[in-house]
Amino acid sequence: MFRSSTAAILPNDHRAHQGGWLFLAMLLVFFLASLLLYGIYVLTRQDDPYRSAPLPVAFLASSGLLIAISAMLHRATFAVRRDHWGKTTTLLAGSGLLAIVFLGIQVVAMLQMLQETAVVAGYGRGVVGMVIVLAILHGLHVAGGVVALGIITARSAVGKYDHERHFAVDFSARYWHFLDLIWLLMLAAFWGTTGGF
Repeated sequence: MFRSSTAAILPNDHRAHQGGWLFLAMLLVFFLASLLLYGIYVLTRQDDPYRSAPLPVAFLASSGLLIAISAMLHRATFAVRRDHWGKTTTLLAGSGLLAIVFLGIQVVAMLQMLQETAVVAGYGRGVVGMVIVLAILHGLHVAGGVVALGIITARSAVGKYDHERHFAVDFSARYWHFLDLIWLLMLAAFWGTTGGF
């Protein structure tokens, strides 16, 4: 009897793959709807006096960190398939540390925005306030990703993943690629609707 080309995926992994893709699809709808609502909000706030407030340059630095995290996790997917669990664990741990640095930079950037005249004067409920809300929503998903990376790193350190069982590492990479894409879309939307950098 011949097996299909999906024979490399063990039976329990099929449901995990489906669930993972459904989760990412749900998050995509959530973030795209949030960006659409942001766009509508910005269009209705043409008279916002602080709409031209500059974005923190730290948003650009944190974007570079997100791309580095994705690159490291992408390399981890190749390392785990070759049973290089030490390299896999190192890449996962490094990604987690960079993600924590990303969150720190984002917090500093948002605190900087909160100190701006637009927020202090009470106009923070305008476009600047929406930028902060969307950045916080993204940051919460990054924080969830940090927790997951910690769990996956700990499991990798004790040899739970190999060339047959590596879905968690693969999905983690997909999730962070997704967070990159969403952040870059959000950053483009922010840049086009505020005073830029």
